[in-house]
Amino acid sequence: MSTSSWSLEIESPVPAARLFKAAVLDWHNLAPKLVPEIVVSAAGIEGDGGVGSVRQFQFSSAMPFSYVKERLDFLDLDKLECKQSLVEGGDIGTKIESASSHFKLETSSNGGCVCKVVATYKLLPGVEVKDEITKAKETLTGIFKAAEAHLLANPAAYA
Repeated sequence: MSTSSWSLEIESPVPAARLFKAAVLDWHNLAPKLVPEIVVSAAGIEGDGGVGSVRQFQFSSAMPFSYVKERLDFLDLDKLECKQSLVEGGDIGTKIESASSHFKLETSSNGGCVCKVVATYKLLPGVEVKDEITKAKETLTGIFKAAEAHLLANPAAYA
């Protein structure tokens, strides 16, 4: 089975550096507070938050799986860019062989930013993608919009 990908752009009025810190780097701390109906708990389970670190997210019944573990494969704090790979949980082993997400936040002309996401995955033989891509895009948009709302309501957070 070949590798496939999809992309998404999310616009935000929040400055890129603040949104990157909140929605990408520190999401394991914010998610259970901001979206407890989806993320029951989350924590860094290996490493110090740098490349090679692993985080685990435990989900409520709102998600089709109970948890995911993701590894940080690449991080450039100056360019507000990172790549994460799914290493366990989710649909690994049942629908997909591998999956990764590349995030890059860029400053927009209005002082906010654009979050560019490219997700790459390799399906297991015989598996077809139906509405999973739409759901994944909706989930990612929800993550960034929840972080955005938190940052707008708390101007000193992640400043």
